[in-house]
Amino acid sequence: MEVVTTRLEGYKLLTMAANGNMVEQQLIAATQIIEQQLDAEIERMDNLDSDDLEVIRRERLAAMKKKQEKKQEWITNGHGTYSELYDEKEFFEATKKSENLVCHFYRDQFVRCKLVDKHLDILARKHIETKFCKINAEKAPFLTERLKIRVLPTLCLVKNGKTKDYVVGFTDLGNTDDFSTEMMEWRIARADVVEYQGDLLCPPSSKSSGQRMDVRKKKTIRGRDDDSDDSDSD
Repeated sequence: MEVVTTRLEGYKLLTMAANGNMVEQQLIAATQIIEQQLDAEIERMDNLDSDDLEVIRRERLAAMKKKQEKKQEWITNGHGTYSELYDEKEFFEATKKSENLVCHFYRDQFVRCKLVDKHLDILARKHIETKFCKINAEKAPFLTERLKIRVLPTLCLVKNGKTKDYVVGFTDLGNTDDFSTEMMEWRIARADVVEYQGDLLCPPSSKSSGQRMDVRKKKTIRGRDDDSDDSDSD
């Protein structure tokens, strides 16, 4: 029995060694491929003539020009500032003009709505690619009912004319009035309506705990259902 056990242990050790050698060989092969790709790119750059360099320069200039034109379009559409929408018509016009939009449904007498205003004003200046605005829920009863907004403050996150998500109250912001602007930025970014460089799976205040959150999809602003969930925003 001892002989059989010894042979089994020896076989396991040989298998582990073989697997280790295989992994090592795969790493070496991957490294060689990367080195070959780098060498090929360096060689290509070294062999560029003046015409090639001119093409690259023109492409970069065209990209810069396009980016500047897009930035000017955003500014024309009210991006870069946190603005007020005075009726439902303005809301629908804004969703048509801006690919990305964050709209805060509020009431004047709600203190928490004023806290949201403070954070959105900061984010509006940071994320010029997105239009940040607010609308008094009392002045937009049809829209408020259509979007099933029951709790204030509520953020409606819109992309390409469709509501991607809602931020209802402060539950998703740590359930506290002292949440950071970074926390709100992360939560909005979960709907892909702002350009975000951080970890979308982990909020800024809970990176150490590894907390994970899901985004629920809602109805579109015109009443059609989104890809999945059709629940209320209560």
